[in-house]
Amino acid sequence: MTRPTLREPHPVRAGAVLCGALAGAAWLLTFALLSVTLRGYLSWTLLGGGLAWFAALMLSRRGDRGVAVGLAAATGVAWTVATLSVLAEWVRLGVWPV
Repeated sequence: MTRPTLREPHPVRAGAVLCGALAGAAWLLTFALLSVTLRGYLSWTLLGGGLAWFAALMLSRRGDRGVAVGLAAATGVAWTVATLSVLAEWVRLGVWPV
């Protein structure tokens, strides 16, 4: 008697992850280009990232999970860049909010 081979019903493929990351990067870059100031950049990036995160959540439940992973990764990178930009501005100005 052989043991059954268990396989993922919808495996995550590298091409789908790359497509999700590129689509997420283009989406977030479009939102980032709408801003003029750092505050605007931060708010647009948070809004675009929130929408992208919601789309990734919906894709992971009902769509392609590979695209959802790439989209979530692109969102994380964009939010990290926005956070580091704010921290760099605080260091440059010497103004700390705490």
